[in-house]
Amino acid sequence: MKLNPEQKKEAHDMMELWEDDLLERYPEKPTKSKEEFRNYDDPARDTVKEFYRMNHTFQTYDFVMEKEKEFLSLNRREMGLWDAVEYLNTLVDDSDPDIDLDQTQHLLQTSEAIRADGQPDWFVLTGFLHDLGKVLCLFGEPQWAVVGDTFPVGCQFSDKIVYPEFFSANPDIDNEQFNTKLGVYKENCGLRNVHLSWGHDEYLYHVMKDYLPEEGLYMIRYHSFYAQHREHAYDHLMDKHDHEMFKWVNKFNPYDLYTKAPVKPNVKELRPYYEDLAAKYLPDTIRF
Repeated sequence: MKLNPEQKKEAHDMMELWEDDLLERYPEKPTKSKEEFRNYDDPARDTVKEFYRMNHTFQTYDFVMEKEKEFLSLNRREMGLWDAVEYLNTLVDDSDPDIDLDQTQHLLQTSEAIRADGQPDWFVLTGFLHDLGKVLCLFGEPQWAVVGDTFPVGCQFSDKIVYPEFFSANPDIDNEQFNTKLGVYKENCGLRNVHLSWGHDEYLYHVMKDYLPEEGLYMIRYHSFYAQHREHAYDHLMDKHDHEMFKWVNKFNPYDLYTKAPVKPNVKELRPYYEDLAAKYLPDTIRF
């Protein structure tokens, strides 16, 4: 499905609003002013709330099962890495000119900060890849099924999830199979056995699961799972291995949230490095 200019702008703006909302809720670097990242007025905040109202209403267990079946066959299209990045950039072709970071620049700012800290090359590549799952918007998915904080479905919704009051309209809340602490799961069953709300994290994990080290895959799959890695609301579903791997998720998230800067990365100069890095880990074409 091809999006029209208005839909592309809406998709990009929703991503930006969500990321700005994260900065407000998790101000890990209070010495930085909000203006260094993004600044939106009160109506923007209302838009974020409306986004989460829809997200929490429609992200049911059955919805997630349907989306996994629909998308995880990875039969939408095949692209090389840079083709996929440029495809994602079409989301901002018609966006507000005040928004000066396209997806390539955000990905590069994240990965270049990781590289500057001397992290392993697979970590650098993970930073560059982490948001590619947002191509779901270009396949016609609504924003509430692409971005936003993720959370388990099939069990009780934690009050540590952002705007928990909006779950009152979710039909799973009245389903006895899903509304207990464990729901359809077992104590400490491991997150590999838990279904999270549908979005770009889970989708990209499946796209990349045969190519990256497990630490990088955890970063991709759980970087929006704030109810756990910030609030520790789902320790009862995690096993020992999950807790060990979440050290990497916690290491990754500051790079994602706090690396936006006014100086844009030089895409032309950096591209050869990332093409060589991708060639080390990824096939020539990737199935989406």
